[in-house]
Amino acid sequence: MVAKITVPNCIRKALNYNEQKVKEGHAENLCAHQFLKATKDMNFYEKLERFQSLIERNKRATTNCVHISLNFGLQEDINREKLIAIASAYMDKIGFGEQPYLVYKHLDAGHPHIHIVSTNIKKDGKRISLHNIGRNQSNTARKEIEIEYNLQKAEQQKHLNGMEIKQVDARKLAYGKSPTKRSISNVLDTVLTNYKYASIAELNAVLKLYNVTADRGNEQGIIYRNRGLVYRALDEKGNKVGVPIKASSI
Repeated sequence: MVAKITVPNCIRKALNYNEQKVKEGHAENLCAHQFLKATKDMNFYEKLERFQSLIERNKRATTNCVHISLNFGLQEDINREKLIAIASAYMDKIGFGEQPYLVYKHLDAGHPHIHIVSTNIKKDGKRISLHNIGRNQSNTARKEIEIEYNLQKAEQQKHLNGMEIKQVDARKLAYGKSPTKRSISNVLDTVLTNYKYASIAELNAVLKLYNVTADRGNEQGIIYRNRGLVYRALDEKGNKVGVPIKASSI
């Protein structure tokens, strides 16, 4: 099992990403932990309000949400109940057992995986520290869960690399068939959550598989001089189409 933790700049973005997948039929909301209602009885805003009610108790916190993905081996067939149990065990072990969180099973990738959305602001307003949580608590939890649930170990599992990414093409942007900004935002959420890159060139190597590219403009242009960045949709031939979307607006 490979666990990846990201810290989005707002809980709404992480929640919207997963809820949009559910709406499109590409994900299923498996459970809602520490919510007053079952997930099937809540809409987007009720789920968001549960998180916001805690986040508002610590307005000084610069980080107040986490977006986690637990990724399993390509050949592992894990049923709904076991996925929920794994998510619960993982959240307990990293110190989020008393926090509200939502678990989503994503259905549109080449490997089985779940996403978990939560806040690190507790009911007393104190913040759960995220410092080195991936290296420490998460890594320990991952190893224990692999043994407890007989899962493929991360060291044996193929990491998501450039070759494997090609299997994950269900979210490829189709220009003109859906709002460009929303589609690009969904692609970025997928790529930035699951893959690592060290340069714009490496980022674009992945984004182009989804018909998106990151563009700094030419060296004489305003965007480049101001250290800006825009995203562009690509057609099936790799040509830029449509209006550029500023990175700051996503």
